[in-house]
Amino acid sequence: MMGISHFLAIPYPILGHMNPLLQFSQVLAKYGCKITLLSSDENYEKLKSASGGGNDKVIMDSHIKLVSLPDGVDPEDDRKDQAKVISTTINTMRAKLPKLIEDVNDAEDSDNKISCIIVTKNMGWALEVGHQLGIKGALFWPASATSLASFNSIQRLIDEGAIDSKNGLPTRKQEIQLSSNLPMMEAAAMPWYCLDNAFFFLHMKQEMQNLNLAERWLCNTTFDLEAGAFSTSQKLLPIGPLMANEHNIISILQEDRTCLEWLDQQPPQSVIYASFGSMVSTKPNQFNELALGLDLLKRPFLWVVREDNGYNIAYPDEFRGRQGKIVGWAPQKKILEHPAIACFISHCGWNSTIEGLYNGVPFLCWPFCSDQLMNKIYICDVWKVGLEFHRDENGIILREEIKKKVEQLLGDEEIKGRASKLMEKVIKNKAQGDQNLIKFINWAKE
Repeated sequence: MMGISHFLAIPYPILGHMNPLLQFSQVLAKYGCKITLLSSDENYEKLKSASGGGNDKVIMDSHIKLVSLPDGVDPEDDRKDQAKVISTTINTMRAKLPKLIEDVNDAEDSDNKISCIIVTKNMGWALEVGHQLGIKGALFWPASATSLASFNSIQRLIDEGAIDSKNGLPTRKQEIQLSSNLPMMEAAAMPWYCLDNAFFFLHMKQEMQNLNLAERWLCNTTFDLEAGAFSTSQKLLPIGPLMANEHNIISILQEDRTCLEWLDQQPPQSVIYASFGSMVSTKPNQFNELALGLDLLKRPFLWVVREDNGYNIAYPDEFRGRQGKIVGWAPQKKILEHPAIACFISHCGWNSTIEGLYNGVPFLCWPFCSDQLMNKIYICDVWKVGLEFHRDENGIILREEIKKKVEQLLGDEEIKGRASKLMEKVIKNKAQGDQNLIKFINWAKE
């Protein structure tokens, strides 16, 4: 095949998948590739307005076209009900995708038709559609390579009797080692475990069959960060670190950029940054403990409290917050590279993890679910660039624990030194990631 590589990029319609795949699309565009980005109708208008409007088919770059299909989720439905969103999206978009591909290809000359479909997790059905049409497929995985290796090990873990075939829960108390080169992990760290939901486990078991139709699994990571994961499959390709720049961040939540001016007024390495990403919600009693823990520290803090938290939260009466700045959503990349930041209280989502590592910021780990527990193991036990908060018998992280761990971290020069060294290594790995990316682009147009 001559011409240029033309990718059809299909992210699962949540921010943690859309943003990384959009950023990756921007990188592909810089290499001269053409990208058709498929959004749900629900997100189409948000993406358009977030990218400054303009031509309704163009999103921020002449190489990237935005198209959309309905995802079938009714406006009155709860989009936080992921089980319903996944099943509805698959059933609705799958039926309409072949016609969309045909329409896109009809508008192109013979050399520039779609050469490869790139999907994120939960959109593996599109690889099956592409496979039937003779189009190559790739997976863009916006989480760690180790978490992908764990999902790819589901059948083996069932066969070995380590987990239940119906819900993925461990059959006995044990640690799991996905391969000889990967760290031992308790079964509770497997990304499907904390969901305690048979639907998600069985969905991912089926999803991995679809994702195995992809000839390449692209991960926003580096070989040095997760060397052991790459021995588990020849499909895995590290193309990271892919870092957003000011021109390729889509924020569907409105950013409050006044926090950057506030950071400019703070001393170097003085500010505690706390953010739990775009999906995690904090229950009121835990919210209170975090608020009062930040107060106890008597240090400047920047705290992201989303308005769509999902709970009717109110700040406790005794909360003062005099030294802090609280915002509804924030430009995280800009914050983490700011010299005033001392540490990052994080849910350990992969995007946040990579951004923190890239800027040498030490972590205080507050994982909730999914791959976050696995990422915490890497941060605390493998890379040793952070500390973990411990919960009480009721599962709450108390204000005293927050104060103790933050002070312990800020006084630990070894952790801070390791974070700086790992930052240098991650930045150096970028050259290898770029080479892998060029190989991938050339493969797509062969």
